[in-house]
Amino acid sequence: MKAIIPVRLPRMRQERLIIDELPDEVLVYDLERHKAHCLNQAAALVWKHCDGRTAPRVIARRLQSELDLVFTEELVWLALRQLNKIHLLEEPVGLPAQLVGMSRREMIRAMGIAAAVSAPLITSIISPTAVQASTCFPGGHACSTGVQCCSLNCLGNGTCHA
Repeated sequence: MKAIIPVRLPRMRQERLIIDELPDEVLVYDLERHKAHCLNQAAALVWKHCDGRTAPRVIARRLQSELDLVFTEELVWLALRQLNKIHLLEEPVGLPAQLVGMSRREMIRAMGIAAAVSAPLITSIISPTAVQASTCFPGGHACSTGVQCCSLNCLGNGTCHA
């Protein structure tokens, strides 16, 4: 793949995030969107190298030496695409024309077996806000335990006490 220099070099977002680094992955909780993301080692390393001054081809070279695995510029773009999608970059980074419109699966297939082994992977879940998490059922609503009911009393017939 021909080296592509993006208009904006990728910069990791750091505001309003809770970051927990584990041995083989990084957990990121986005306080603005109430979403939790788990970045595997490859995705986390790409994200950490997004300093706003480093081009994807340079990130690929750095990761190849850090991981002692084949890590191509295409894999960096795959990670950047995912980081864009979940809003972990300060500003969106435009993808090379040949990657626009390709699914993640198509990108990995096009890159070959080496990509499948070292592919950056991000898993996300939506977390309820405090208000959503504290919602309780009103009197007369079906329940199975008292904590589901606003009255904290689930009657023997399976309904919340009023």
